[in-house]
Amino acid sequence: MNSAEIHFLLDGRDVRIRDLAPTTTVLNWLREHEARTGTKEGCAEGDCGACTVVIAEARNGSLRWRAVNACIQLLPTLHGKALFTVESLRTAHGVLHPAQQAMVESHGSQCGFCTPGFVMSLFGLYQSQAAPDKQSIADTLSGNLCRCTGYRPILDAAQAMYHLPAPESSLPAPVWRADKDPAAARLLARLEAIEHDDTTLMLSHTRGDGTLTRFIAPRTLEAFATQLLEHPQATILAGSTDVGLWITKQFRALPVLLYLGRVRELARIELSADTLEIGAAVTLEDAFDHILPHYPELTELWRRFASRPIRNAGTLCGNIANGSPIGDSMPALIAIGAEVVLQRGKQQRQLPLEALYLGYQQKDLTPGEFVRAVRIPLHSQSNGESLIRAWKVSKRHDQDISAVFAGLAITHEDGIITHARLAFGGMAATPRRAVLTEASLIGRPFDAAALADAHHALTQDFQPLSDMRASADYRMRVAQNLLTRLQLDMTGVTTRLDTLEVTDELG
Repeated sequence: MNSAEIHFLLDGRDVRIRDLAPTTTVLNWLREHEARTGTKEGCAEGDCGACTVVIAEARNGSLRWRAVNACIQLLPTLHGKALFTVESLRTAHGVLHPAQQAMVESHGSQCGFCTPGFVMSLFGLYQSQAAPDKQSIADTLSGNLCRCTGYRPILDAAQAMYHLPAPESSLPAPVWRADKDPAAARLLARLEAIEHDDTTLMLSHTRGDGTLTRFIAPRTLEAFATQLLEHPQATILAGSTDVGLWITKQFRALPVLLYLGRVRELARIELSADTLEIGAAVTLEDAFDHILPHYPELTELWRRFASRPIRNAGTLCGNIANGSPIGDSMPALIAIGAEVVLQRGKQQRQLPLEALYLGYQQKDLTPGEFVRAVRIPLHSQSNGESLIRAWKVSKRHDQDISAVFAGLAITHEDGIITHARLAFGGMAATPRRAVLTEASLIGRPFDAAALADAHHALTQDFQPLSDMRASADYRMRVAQNLLTRLQLDMTGVTTRLDTLEVTDELG
């Protein structure tokens, strides 16, 4: 069975939409159709956070709350979910939500343009985390930019909101503190009722110029695979953190959008004795929640991988399938030996992640084939002590595209390197292993001579390009310096600047 109607909840109110362009963003629908102008457009690409909204969805018998960027979320992806905006926080008696009241009392707002986005990020945090520490608060607000107030009073507000009284609520008002409010059960039941069956959401819309756009959202893996065989040129949509920009910035015509976000089988995370398999619909935030306990060395990668709203929407497999030469996840995953699981129809195959990329925007995928999952090994098969590092170099620390990303994994025994997987992003047309550099290190102590040979071998592995982010010479020098940093880490020499003794030669 098929449905041609988008059905979601807005402040607990049923919203049913037909005959609207499937490429309509949540932001544009809110402002143009609902007159909810509290949600702002700043960058229209998911960077500034002025458009932040909160989505609640049913997940394994409980409510899941996520702050996302409305400017790049497509309206049909709200099907079966509940949407909350800054207008949702008002109450019948005019009492402010603790996130709003704390912003007032902490003087966290000046011009006010960014304030609704900050408030909604805080609201999402308030709904999902009882006692966050300062780092969690900073991570939560990583996608919200302010150019007036500065961040200290906003961070103060994030801590203060938990000490303010929460107003009583009942639907259709928001569910304050979802873990305690009985209205949460009612909201959960309503969301589960919308998504209870295997109906495929199938929308079509013809523009005034005759252009037809279709949006297909199957509920099962079999239906998804069948639809892709029927529409092999379809654009596969996951979190829309990249495809959304094709619409808002590049104005591309996308005749068929095939959405995988409703496929139950693709939302699974499966842990076995030696592997962690992450499905194509699993968000980046959920994926890293399961990866980091096994690979804490990837914590910096997680924190610097875009912002929390982007990680709440985008998927790990989407980053992999996109195949960008500067995608952050691939070098680290290649270094630890990840594989991808591909599917076409009912047929599946596996291949090493690095083998997926044939050239710039070229992948080893046949028509109708898609990335079903990524499979991550949990234990090294080599004897000895393993050292894994994932380092990103970019102009800004947060929310920036890599100039160079290095995923480095070596195993050494009695000081001799026995195994090496060194992968780099930003150095070639695809994320790629430095195979000659690996060979130059294996079987040797990581001493000055080996490091010099590795530096030279790296120039044979890569001939990087110059672009607006970095010159070719800069990229090569940085990549070589990261190898030096790896050697310092292996030999126990700290590279943290704040532990070095600095001498002031002037006095």
